[in-house]
Amino acid sequence: MAVLLLDASVILAAFDSDDELHRPSRDLVANPDVTLATLDLARYEVANVAVRGWRELARVAPLLDAIDRISEDGGVMPSTTTLLSRAAQLAEDHAISVYDAAYVAAADQSGAVLVSCDIRDLVSNGLASSPANVGGRDSPGE
Repeated sequence: MAVLLLDASVILAAFDSDDELHRPSRDLVANPDVTLATLDLARYEVANVAVRGWRELARVAPLLDAIDRISEDGGVMPSTTTLLSRAAQLAEDHAISVYDAAYVAAADQSGAVLVSCDIRDLVSNGLASSPANVGGRDSPGE
């Protein structure tokens, strides 16, 4: 199986039992049989959601620990000028945020499969697979 590049939404859903994609996200993050990667942007995004969205400062450390584990698995890709320039073009082309487009660009650049819980902007537009369907019908290229 290809490397799975997780955006921040999957990491967050893995830690949020109220998220409708919690179980498949949690199972994916905990699966030792898949190689996971992410973008350095994920650290900022998960910390921001924990502090500003969930208002639970204590949840920052476990989220960042999960990203550290991913960094030891498939790695954490840096947001380089080249990657963000490509992301800006993708954001314009698909009318999505540069944040979301950065994950798309990172997956394209690395040959990984992007996995996201962002159904509206990424999954429904064929730019990512849902954690509920990784390897299923909605995987890019299938």
